[in-house]
Amino acid sequence: MSELSSTRSVSVIGLGPMGQAMVRAFLAAGVEVTVYNRTAAKADAMVELGARKAATAADALAANEVTVLSLTHYDAMYAVLGEVGDRLSGKVMVNLSSDSPARTRRGAEWARANGAEFLSGCVMSAGDNIAHPASYIFYSGPRAVFDAHAELLRPLSPQEYLGTDDGVAQVFYQALLTVFHPWLLAFEQAAALIERSGHDVARFVPFATRSAEAFPFFMEHAAAAAQRGGEATAAHLQMMDASTHHIIEASEEVGVDPALSRAAAAIWQRAIAATEAADHVVSPYELLRGGQR
Repeated sequence: MSELSSTRSVSVIGLGPMGQAMVRAFLAAGVEVTVYNRTAAKADAMVELGARKAATAADALAANEVTVLSLTHYDAMYAVLGEVGDRLSGKVMVNLSSDSPARTRRGAEWARANGAEFLSGCVMSAGDNIAHPASYIFYSGPRAVFDAHAELLRPLSPQEYLGTDDGVAQVFYQALLTVFHPWLLAFEQAAALIERSGHDVARFVPFATRSAEAFPFFMEHAAAAAQRGGEATAAHLQMMDASTHHIIEASEEVGVDPALSRAAAAIWQRAIAATEAADHVVSPYELLRGGQR
């Protein structure tokens, strides 16, 4: 690892909503920021806030020891930096872009092969509001590299270092998105059901919020069951299947698309069919993890 400690300056490449939020957080903390984006107008907006504009990606790399990447995916890293790989030697790349764990590990290998140190990070936030109380960032990669630059990165959000595996930050991040995406779609289906039934969605929200307070109980119960290989009873599977069909019927009665609920029903029915064919109850967890134990 390089002998240089983190300075109070950083480069940021990628100025979508998240990248811009990072630049604002750095500037608010008194960090000097050099920015680069292939769409120059986005960089100009950050310059108005006090950032310095790099004309090229190579200039952004040259400006500071540490460069934070906020891009759509890892292919964008290669697209932006592929032609200037020879400029990575001695630099620290902190890639906060979303992608698969395997792609992240390959990206780390590529950066190190070009002489850079590398950290992977994933931003858990309320949209692009990295100052929200619930926001934080997963980091993974060499512990020494994280420790050397944690203070510089601290303005972005609270930090959760997960380990030396370059892909583990993505594993946890994508797992949380696995929960979030269906939840968001399910809430929109629920809101449509309320509205198409002639009721006020705003009146529904406090009840949804109250019900969400029980989610930690269900998560802890499901996690404990998963650690035992997955557990269920035949009665539970039948009850959940029936309940899901009631949701489908209620949605269809008022013209709401129940596609998400149909997907859930298909999983309950698979578990029921697998249970009928086996000598024990087969839980959805056993099916989703890729086979029975």
